Amino acid sequence: MEKFIDSPMVKSLCNITNVMYNKGWDERNGGNISWIIDDDKVAPFLDGFTGNTRNIALPFTVEALAQRYLLVTGTGKYFKNIKDDPQDTLGLIQIAADGKSYDILWGFVNGAYATSELPTHLMNHAQRLAVDENHRVIMHCHATHTIAMTFAHELDEKALTKTLWKMCTECLVVFPDGIGVIPWVVPGTEEIGQLTAEKMTYCRSVLWPFHGVFGAGQDLDETFGLIETIEKAAEVYTYVQAQGGTKQEISDEQLSALAQGFNVEPKAGYLEVGVK
Repeated sequence: MEKFIDSPMVKSLCNITNVMYNKGWDERNGGNISWIIDDDKVAPFLDGFTGNTRNIALPFTVEALAQRYLLVTGTGKYFKNIKDDPQDTLGLIQIAADGKSYDILWGFVNGAYATSELPTHLMNHAQRLAVDENHRVIMHCHATHTIAMTFAHELDEKALTKTLWKMCTECLVVFPDGIGVIPWVVPGTEEIGQLTAEKMTYCRSVLWPFHGVFGAGQDLDETFGLIETIEKAAEVYTYVQAQGGTKQEISDEQLSALAQGFNVEPKAGYLEVGVK
């Protein structure tokens, strides 16, 4: 019987966290990921989990995720170590039927538990599932240029989104829903989770000023690609500023044509086309 450690899910999470670490987005124990795993993908491994469970209370009830399985990174764990020791750094958890706790079914072998940002992840999984039944992944990291941009650019969602859209032609196609921005908040709190979840009603990426980016998607690749595209645009912005600022840019009319060409709907009210 195949062991869960050898499953495609564990291998995929090991690979993506290694890429993120090598990009410099997840220094020390920075960053966290949680991935809702469908029941049919977990079922072949359930017999191997017997007797290994620990129950951890949650600070609030998440009925919307009752009995769902999630593969998550551990609190205090370093992304650089995940590929070499996934059983220590990752865990498969199941939310209890009443939504008030979770069982650790696999992993976290040295007494660890899920990321300290788990409450924020769970709030945002619930929110994204409410608007997209195919949602599965929440990813948080400290993308370098994106963080830097929160110091140098006004923290207005429309202004920030449009600046990023205009840095790379593909940006509008990848995140037409724009980017949410919350105030600076102490991480690991219910407050940061609630504020982020409010933004997740209308967008899949939220900036935490002076801290990092929080993204959502239907799978690991989509979510990583979303953050990767935002970070690339922020990097281009950094270079543009260093080279003396913008001399020319993609116009709103061109962005509108791009949206039509790729059949995406830009965030309402962001493009000023035909406005005199």
